[in-house]
Formats: sequence, C-alpha cells, structure tokens
Amino acid sequence: MRTMRIFITTLVVAIFGTGVLSAQNGASAGEILTTTEITVKQGHNSQFIEGVKKWKECYLKHNGEEKWSMWSRQQGEGQVYIMAGTISTWGEMENKGDVDNECYIALLNHILPHIEKVNSRVASTMPEVSRSTPEDTKYIWVTYFNVRNEYTFKEVIREVTNAIKKKEGSPRGLWYNFRLGAPDTPNFMVVEPYKGYADIDIKRDSPAKIYTDAVGEEKAQELWDVWFDTLEERWAYIYKLNPEMSSY
Repeated sequence: MRTMRIFITTLVVAIFGTGVLSAQNGASAGEILTTTEITVKQGHNSQFIEGVKKWKECYLKHNGEEKWSMWSRQQGEGQVYIMAGTISTWGEMENKGDVDNECYIALLNHILPHIEKVNSRVASTMPEVSRSTPEDTKYIWVTYFNVRNEYTFKEVIREVTNAIKKKEGSPRGLWYNFRLGAPDTPNFMVVEPYKGYADIDIKRDSPAKIYTDAVGEEKAQELWDVWFDTLEERWAYIYKLNPEMSSY
C-alpha cells in the first residue's frame, strides 16, 4: 500500500503539480519544462476524460492555484495525452498543497484505473531560439530529435533561427533541450503553434531556403553537412488542445 501511495503522489506531482505549456506561457529564461505522457487503456478514453474533469472540478473547488493544459496526440499508436508545464526552479517540484490530499480519491477512483502507463520527462527551455505562443493556439506540431552532439546541434539551430528572425521578426517554434527521462527520451524538441489545421497549409519558405538566401549556397551547404552529421533521427506528432481537461 505504501508503494501505491508513493506512486500516486508522484503521479499527482508529475501531472497536476505544474504550470502550462500553452498560449499563456512563452519560453522565458531559466524555465524548466515538465512533460507527462499518459497512455490510456484501450476502450477507456471516455472514462479517462471524465476522470480528469472530476479531478479538475475538485481541484478548483478547493482553490487550487496551478494552471495546466491537456493535449491529445492525433497520430501514432494508442490514445495518448500530454500534460506539460513550466516551473522556474527545481525547488518548486517539492511544492504540494492541501488540495492534493482533498482530491486524492478522485485521482485514485476516476483516473488511475484508466491509465496504461505514464512517462515523465524534464527539459530546459531555449529562449534564445524560441518564440512566444499565440493566445489562440489550438494545435501544436511537435518534432523530436535525437542527435550525436548536442553542442553542434544547438549551433546549427542558432544559425538558422537568426536568419529566420532577421527575415520574419521572430523564431517559428519553441525549442526545448531534454535533461531527464527514460532511455527513449529525445535530446530536443521544437513546438510549432497553430490555431487550426488550415494554418498548416499556409505556404512559407523553408528554414533551409531562408538560411541559404541569407548566407549563400556554399556556406549553407557547410551547415547542412554539419546538420546531417549530428542528426540521428527525428519524428513528429500533432497535438490538439482539450480545453475541458485544462484549467484555463
């Protein structure tokens, strides 16, 4: 029983004890991002959604102050959700209010029975190459990267982002460098915000073209050689915001 209580407490802190990665928060300096990937049991999706709503109702009723948003993954295997949040210091991870105890039963009875597995990760923000998030964001396109050399990868991102900033005024995405997680944790991810699928159809010059136009083909090719030398793999998903499961 003690082991189960420790697991549940950890789950509460990991999932519901942080801020939010959404329109309300940009990637300010010194922030720590926590992401909790929740895989729901097959056939339990509606029960899980209602369970989170019940927990949210309890949390707000007892004056819980944290804000969070819930994103549902649109591709890939199974029904997967991401809850993400930012904190300013590591010490904030120890914060635990009375509301957690008050809403313990809601978590135990209405959420945990419908979860297949939980995977939590911690990353640092990269404000020097990141934009803010529009308030009307409803979808995010998240690309993950595994690389051989993090320093070299950051240099490439910085060079290309500077070219984009000069042409468009700001970066296109929010970048994060993962610090903690399971062996399958990627090294980096970039989050591109959209207010709808139609926004994805908008034609824009690629980052490669923008950088090439800025520095010329010869210098650009040197950077692409570095990019492909350090990049091991990348993959991407689109996530949709679920306002009813979020605290905003």
